[in-house]
Amino acid sequence: MSTVAEIEDAIRALSPAEREHLAQDLPSILPELNGDLQWQRIANDARPRPALTALGDEIAAQFKKNPAAFGELRDADFDKES
Repeated sequence: MSTVAEIEDAIRALSPAEREHLAQDLPSILPELNGDLQWQRIANDARPRPALTALGDEIAAQFKKNPAAFGELRDADFDKES
């Protein structure tokens, strides 16, 4: 088996087309790169998070009290560069 350094060198040696193909295949090769799977693991994690739960409850109460204070998100809001 190759070392990580050898694998990195081999990737750098690929043509741009081969690198693009590899980039598209990486999530199937390394499922941990799939962001949806990571969020699913987080959402399904049953460990208690009291501080996070308290924050969520506080935000929900504020929203219930004054929903107009919360701006509506649009798809375009996520297209802006930081």
